[in-house]
Amino acid sequence: MNRKERRAANKRRDASASRPAAAGFGPAEVNIAGLAAEASRSYRAGRASEAQDICRRILAREPAHVQSLNLLGLIAQASGDHRLAAKMFSKAIASDEANAACHYNIGNSYQASGHRGKAMAHFRRALALGMEDKAVAFILQSPVIARVIARIAAKRPLAATTAEPFGAEDLTLLARDLFLRCAIEATTLPSLQLEALLGHARTALLRLACGQGEDDREIGDELVAFACALARQCFINEYVYDAAEAEIRLAGDLRDQLLRDLASSATIAPLALAVVAAYFPLHAMPMAEPLLRRAWPAAVAGLLDVQLREPLEEAGDRTAIPALTPVRNSVSVEVMRQYEENPYPRWTINPLTAFAADQARGKIAPTAERQAGLDILIAGCGTGSHAVQIAQVYPNARLLALDISLPSLAYARRKTRELGLRNIEYAQADILELGSIDRTFDQIESVGVLHHLAEPAAGWRVLVSLLRPGGTMRIGLYSELARRAIVDARAHIAARDYRATEDDIRKCRQDIVREGERWKTLTGMRDFYSMSGCRDLLFNVMEHRFTIPEITAFLDEQQLSFLGFEPFDDPAVLEKFHRQFAGEADEINLDQWHRFEQAHPETFWGMYVFTVRKQAQS
Repeated sequence: MNRKERRAANKRRDASASRPAAAGFGPAEVNIAGLAAEASRSYRAGRASEAQDICRRILAREPAHVQSLNLLGLIAQASGDHRLAAKMFSKAIASDEANAACHYNIGNSYQASGHRGKAMAHFRRALALGMEDKAVAFILQSPVIARVIARIAAKRPLAATTAEPFGAEDLTLLARDLFLRCAIEATTLPSLQLEALLGHARTALLRLACGQGEDDREIGDELVAFACALARQCFINEYVYDAAEAEIRLAGDLRDQLLRDLASSATIAPLALAVVAAYFPLHAMPMAEPLLRRAWPAAVAGLLDVQLREPLEEAGDRTAIPALTPVRNSVSVEVMRQYEENPYPRWTINPLTAFAADQARGKIAPTAERQAGLDILIAGCGTGSHAVQIAQVYPNARLLALDISLPSLAYARRKTRELGLRNIEYAQADILELGSIDRTFDQIESVGVLHHLAEPAAGWRVLVSLLRPGGTMRIGLYSELARRAIVDARAHIAARDYRATEDDIRKCRQDIVREGERWKTLTGMRDFYSMSGCRDLLFNVMEHRFTIPEITAFLDEQQLSFLGFEPFDDPAVLEKFHRQFAGEADEINLDQWHRFEQAHPETFWGMYVFTVRKQAQS
């Protein structure tokens, strides 16, 4: 499933948010889509009763109309009638279980009416169904969180934390925000504002756990649960948050006390354990495994699963992963070391949860192509996110997913088991050595990989040799034009002699934050907000960049047919392309794309992602 198909699925699921307006609004001929659009306009204009009447007219004709049920729920929610709101949202979800917006909305009503368990279940479902990318915006909409962030910003504009006051009342307010809690335990949050907020919260929790809090009251379950969620966030982002030296020393003292208590079988306070886990990964602590044998509150048990049980499972998996080729190239060895130290990306949510739900309910019909028993190679699978997506879209395919990093492969194997997928074979290999494996494939995918090889063209030629005649290949390569900001940043890093260590990456990030406007492009990228992401983005041991003419020359050399670029997230790109070549635009003409990129160098900011076909044998 490519981005275009995912966007189409999202539009179906987000029908409650918007529908195209119909041309007319007559009593007989107007269609339901037009009525729904009118109801949305009325609601946005503040005419709730009018919107309510239109929704009821729609439901009289189509009782399971998701957008109308959702809108009635929002109207009830705004009036404070959360019981009615939950009823409307429940009906909408019964009709479209994969609608993230409806799950989020019902979560808000359940939270407001005191049904916290139900609220969290729906918030987690909303995040899994695609709200992960919108989580920051929804969190920042909270007036409470906005006030706390504004107070922090007034005192200190940087994301780095100190021992500045951040009181028990602030912690309590944050702990009560269930969507915030669900989001921070589930996904990276790319926001400097939230990084500052959560960094200050971590400092305050540390003082509280060390007995330095301003309030000696008993620590409640809600605060412990928030501390556990924050520890999970820190684990997901690989402890990328900055901290003052005194704070790190204090956290180290708390960790040492925890280890002494563990060795002596003494009682360990749940808050102390959670706070230590917010500064140090539990699986890296000596003799931490006995923590799994103790009885803990549910939130602590969940934290231990993520930080201890799962990493131990991955460590055990590494010996079971076969080595398909040796790793001999000196650059390949350096790249392998990088991704062994920082497996990338550390994904948590199945990217195709909504696709799987829609398919299970028959909303996505299986095509002959997706049901085919293809042999597919994922060359450079990393931690498995790409492989599991392909495995779900092509359930009858046989996938070979290769990577150079054993820790990445172990992470991928664990996530694959978690999802119940059985059509992926994982192995360690260097692309440069794959010519020796004596296998061929119908489809090969290598996105974001070749440009990290010592000789990308050599690796690409090896992959072409493994592709069967008539087979397709999906490739992702960095653009020389689009990566100018990254090139500047790498030069800045080299000039300041930063190394690819965790401490230097944290210091570098703070430099970038201080210079604000100059590096705005970087701070707007998700990869900036995790240790492995930042290292991959700015500290990679090898990065090549390409131009479209270079790609064209390679395709000509290998007699590969260009089938097109991956659909763009921004539809304006194609609109501009067709305007530039009015009447002559050809989306598979690489010369036109080269000229277009020169005029719009940000076009391929992520990568050139495109598909090619190998000539069939005559």
